[in-house]
Formats: sequence, structure tokens, C-alpha cells
Amino acid sequence: MVSTGMPSSGAAESTDPRTLLARHPLDRAARAWLDEAVARVTERPAAVRALFPAARRHCGRARLDARRTVDEAARAVLLAALPLGGQLLADELAGLYRHGDPAEQWAILRALPLLDAPDGGDARREPLGDLALPLVREALRGNDSGIIEAALGPYGAARLPDDEYRQAVLKCVFHEIPLAGIDGLPARADAELARMLADFAHERVAAGRDVPPDVWPVVRPFPAADRLGERLTVETRTAAPERREAAERALAALRRDHGLATTPPTHPALP
Repeated sequence: MVSTGMPSSGAAESTDPRTLLARHPLDRAARAWLDEAVARVTERPAAVRALFPAARRHCGRARLDARRTVDEAARAVLLAALPLGGQLLADELAGLYRHGDPAEQWAILRALPLLDAPDGGDARREPLGDLALPLVREALRGNDSGIIEAALGPYGAARLPDDEYRQAVLKCVFHEIPLAGIDGLPARADAELARMLADFAHERVAAGRDVPPDVWPVVRPFPAADRLGERLTVETRTAAPERREAAERALAALRRDHGLATTPPTHPALP
């Protein structure tokens, strides 16, 4: 694995929302509602269809940590209580997702690692496996930045095929979603993703626009960085002023910590 120097977001995702919620001082009424809701879902799984949307109203939306709120954690607890597995669980999640508002969809996507984990519930139930990938793909087809980011949590990052994962990362760049929050990127970054991001960076420069800084840690460790550096170096000499200035800024950012040559190349710009 080539190191990008980017921090992994796995630590932020590793805290079980049930543990966070157990530490949070829910008021008596909210705690009683959640305990009763868990019991009802365990006894009759279809009850989750009414209880899942009601979690915010009964439990509130106070923040548990930098990334989770009480209602999201409560919804994760309800999903984890479902005595379902395999296709039955995937079908129930799909129904909740398609009838849910963005906050509910976010909660489902964020709960997928918990539902997929071996210790996420009853060890006897059938694993979720890849059966929730259609929800991840549906989320990635949309334009809601929060939903896209949630879709690229640990579940999506672990299970999306390489080409789909690369396209999703590129979509994050277009939507200005910080790449540091995308799970799995340090491990899954490869030469092809670096090439795609280098092409994106060059297109931005060609339009006289700056390149998002979090692109560079993904590009730098791969050969695409040298090829992009050559193109940008030539353009700092020959391009129109607006494009030349953008190229100079991009080249300075690309050279940082990468060790690219500081002298312009003698060969012509690459096509």
C-alpha cells in the first residue's frame, strides 16, 4: 500500500453509537421511549417503520461527539435491535431509506458498519454482506453532500468495487466534500485514482481555477504527480495569464513535500 500521508477516518467511525448513547444522559422520558421502542422492534420488526422516524422527536438531536447526534445513535440502536439478517434486513433498510428524510437516510448509511459487523447483533443471524450496496449506490447517485459522505463510510469503502469507489471519490471532489472524511482512502488510493484526480486538477487549472488542496496528498505518491508537474511547469511559461497563475499555484502545492524538480523540464508539454 502506498502511503498518502492522509489520516484514516476509521477512528471516528469506530465508536459504537450504542456505547455513545449509553454514556449520554438521556432524560427519563427519552430513555423510557427508546427502551420500549427496542422491545417493540425486537418483538415485531415491522414496528421499526413507525418508530425509526420518531426517534428525533422523542430523543432529541443533541450532539454526542463531532460526528454523531442523539437521534442518529437512537436510530442505530433500533436498527441493531431488528431480529433480521440477510435479504430480510436489506429489504427493511431499503424501505426505511426510500421513505425517509435526509436525516433518516444518513442514519441508515452510518449504521451499515454496525449491522454488517460480526458482533453487531445476534451472531446467529444471516450476515448483511453486500446486500446493502444498492443503498450506497443510490446515495452516491444523488447530490446531497452529507448523504454522499455517509455512503462512503466504512461499509461502502470496504465493499464498493474499485472503479465505483474511484468515481465516488471524484464526485466528492466535485461536491467539495473534504477527502479527509472519506473512509478507506489512505488504503484504497491507487495509481488510477491519482491519474483521475490529476486530470481533474489540470482541468481546473485550464479554467484558471485553484485546485482543492486535499487532492494533492492522493496524487503526490504516484507517477501521475510527475506527469502533472511537467504539464503545469510548461504552462507557467506559455499559458495565458489567468491560467498561468493557476498553474503556478497548483505547481507549488504539488511540489510541497513531494520533491519534484524545481527547474522547468526541457521537453514540451504532454498532451
